[in-house]
Amino acid sequence: MAATVYFDHNATTPVDPAVLEAMLPWFSERFGNASSRHEYGRAARQAVDEARRQVAAAVGAHATEVVFTSGGSEANNLFIKGAAASLKPGALAVSAVEHPSVIEPAAQLARRGWLLCRLAVDEQGRVDEAAYRQSLLSRPKLVSVMLANNETGVLQDVARLAQAARHCEAVFHTDGVQALGKTPLDFRALNACGVHALTVSAHKLGGPKGVGALVIDKGIELEALVAGGGQERGLRSGTENVAAIVGFGAACELAARRLAERAARLAALRQGLEDGLRAQGAIIFGGEARRLPNTVCFALAGFDGETLITHLDRAGYALASGAACSSAHPEPSHVLKAMGVSDGLARGAVRMSLGTGNTQEQVDAFLIALRDTAAKLRQLTALAVS
Repeated sequence: MAATVYFDHNATTPVDPAVLEAMLPWFSERFGNASSRHEYGRAARQAVDEARRQVAAAVGAHATEVVFTSGGSEANNLFIKGAAASLKPGALAVSAVEHPSVIEPAAQLARRGWLLCRLAVDEQGRVDEAAYRQSLLSRPKLVSVMLANNETGVLQDVARLAQAARHCEAVFHTDGVQALGKTPLDFRALNACGVHALTVSAHKLGGPKGVGALVIDKGIELEALVAGGGQERGLRSGTENVAAIVGFGAACELAARRLAERAARLAALRQGLEDGLRAQGAIIFGGEARRLPNTVCFALAGFDGETLITHLDRAGYALASGAACSSAHPEPSHVLKAMGVSDGLARGAVRMSLGTGNTQEQVDAFLIALRDTAAKLRQLTALAVS
């Protein structure tokens, strides 16, 4: 039986062999605690410091601005709750298409006296200009708008949005988890426009699960979510996961080196995929917006997304019906609903996210499998009705 073709790289990626090789010694002979003063500890500390430099280089930041966390969700929470803890309650603005790890802590703040504004988006998933300008009249203290959407791949013009919020003196954050390794990232340039914090994660670019980072302007005051031994500038206490951090650094270095070639190849694959999907009558969500080169979110009218995914899985193709982090919820995607997509069509959404190992032959075979699966389901439906 042939191995299932993996088309769900926005959920997670396989660990790159070179990344695994870099990590392995830190599970065995190099097992020291990075806070220890002896030789084992000093070696671990040097490894963490080197990884910090690698992550910083990949996003155009200084190493001292990188705070390691357990992943993107913790980094998002660290910013929103940590920044809010040093401020009096006021207005907080987040886009309506954010990841749940931004939306949920923002909602928690709303229950504690903050005024939450969910920024509307247009039918392509981009923050609505007029709605954004209106929201700034409330002079939000915190703003969070993601760089790249995890479901549709739509890119936001974060630099322009942050520039527009500067007169409010808002602390501006962007979730760059899906962007890192797929599109150029320059925190220094973003910072110059008014972006104060950036979230990134390792397992979206060939690194291990369980490690991420908040890249934060050192002039921004945060209160730690995890207090204790004072690691990570006192912003994230706890013994460092040295092996995972080393893997994160190695993955960032590889991704930065391969970015241009990889993005061009994925964009070509995506174009062929979308041409084939449209030929079958598929609707591409966010198809007219600037998007990540690897992401396609589509629906075939009249088909349930979960049903399609189940049948395609049996045919040997792994896809997602939305964000993996919220797949336990049966409700239609909040991202697509914010874009004005009807509940019925949103329930048909399928997310396909390409990765390094995917080929044109796999895409072509998938399009045939999708056509055959849709035909089979239509036939079953007709038999049930008759």
